[in-house]
Amino acid sequence: MTLLGRLLKNRRAGGTHTAWNLPNLQGPELLTLTSRQFSDGGSMPLEHCAKHVGGDDRSPHLAWSSPPSGTAQLLLVVEDIDVPTSRPAVHCLALIDPAAGQLEPGALAAKQPGPGVRVLRSTIGRGYHGPAPIKGHGPHRYVFQLFALSAPVDSGPGTTPVDGARPRALLPAITAAVLDRGRLTGVFER
Repeated sequence: MTLLGRLLKNRRAGGTHTAWNLPNLQGPELLTLTSRQFSDGGSMPLEHCAKHVGGDDRSPHLAWSSPPSGTAQLLLVVEDIDVPTSRPAVHCLALIDPAAGQLEPGALAAKQPGPGVRVLRSTIGRGYHGPAPIKGHGPHRYVFQLFALSAPVDSGPGTTPVDGARPRALLPAITAAVLDRGRLTGVFER
């Protein structure tokens, strides 16, 4: 695997195609997103990485500042922007009740999500999927993006059914206004 990582070293998705840069998800950037497990730009602990790299595949603690008045739903998107593909890999996609205020470790599990959390389909499957970059590919950045939406994602006529939708179909179809947004980046390397 190390050879493959070295061969793909200069191939990375980049941030251009992240949820953050979609035209329909633009908005103020006043939400502060934090974690007890890592700081912005800091290394993610192994426990939050995939099982096959020695982790527990357990989502980290996440907390955020109060969303603005009128927030109906929070959208959380976790993307690996250094994956050697044309677009970032979505490691988690979830809808969160704005009253939650924070998520404890493991709250993004597919089988037993935390209170007020609705996990959706990601690139890899359903629920949180921890970092597992190709060995030798270098550091990968995992961007946790939180959007405060003015309406629930699955409300209104003509909306995309959210539970079975692929992230690349669902994210551009969101029509609710983004009232605020924030992000946090964790790094992991094998």
